[in-house]
Amino acid sequence: MKKIEAIIKPFKLDDVKEALNEIGIQGMTITEVKGYGRQKGHKEIYRGAEYVVDFVPKIKLEIIVKKEQAEEVVNTICKASNTGKIGDGKIFVIPIDDVIRVRTNERGADAL
Repeated sequence: MKKIEAIIKPFKLDDVKEALNEIGIQGMTITEVKGYGRQKGHKEIYRGAEYVVDFVPKIKLEIIVKKEQAEEVVNTICKASNTGKIGDGKIFVIPIDDVIRVRTNERGADAL
């Protein structure tokens, strides 16, 4: 199994969710996060004063899938979240040793 963590722009969440539903991915965890990469934040003007916004708002998706599905999920997220502009995000693929469904005690792929 693999855990896919994707950091994307907030306005792309619905596009990514719909694209993942189309390939049969139903479960995911979504967190509102803030951070920065190469873009190093941006400047905003509020009531005539200029402020530096160091951390840019993003959405973090966490999805656990069978090993065979990982590449398709990554490609789907890339396609659905791409704007072609700086700050589109990152995707991390992490191996998962085990998953346990608390209610039934199922393990592994059955628990997904």
